[in-house]
Amino acid sequence: MKKILLAAVLFIATTATIQAQFIQIGVKAGVNFANQTGGSGFNGISVDKEGITSYHGGLVAELKLLEKFSIQPELLYTTQGAEYKSAVQDFKNEMGYIAIPVMAKIYMTKSLSLELGPQASFLVSNKKEFDAADPKTFDFSLNAGLGLKVVGGLFVQARYGLGLTEISKEADFKNSVFQLSAGYMF
Repeated sequence: MKKILLAAVLFIATTATIQAQFIQIGVKAGVNFANQTGGSGFNGISVDKEGITSYHGGLVAELKLLEKFSIQPELLYTTQGAEYKSAVQDFKNEMGYIAIPVMAKIYMTKSLSLELGPQASFLVSNKKEFDAADPKTFDFSLNAGLGLKVVGGLFVQARYGLGLTEISKEADFKNSVFQLSAGYMF
């Protein structure tokens, strides 16, 4: 009986150690430099677009599959949009999304990684200064960037997200965002 109990304790301890090495959970936050690409206006009204500075933050996990390859799913709140300038008036559109990027991480060194992957985003808020266009509630983009493990669980990332879906039926704009992040893996 003692041998079975000892074997069970050793099995649980080994499994917990392997699990701890396989997955890490963390948090991250940072700044967005967002803009919108494509199109020239809303319903025939010509506008010039300028970027806005906003933010993102949320949870991140890293599932280590191979020595130099991991999958990094994230659950973020992120704000994107643009400022529009027309002959008549200037206005700003800032949209808040729950974003779910799933990044493939290829480690080029022990601390530097290349990150590539899709992102599905769901609109949860829309702070707009005009009523010209109702945004779509789903946004899909492709992301690419670099990650750097600094020390311990601390990391930094730089990422570009290229929107593939139009943000509204009335305007053929697509989200575009450059993100700088810092975070910590527990």
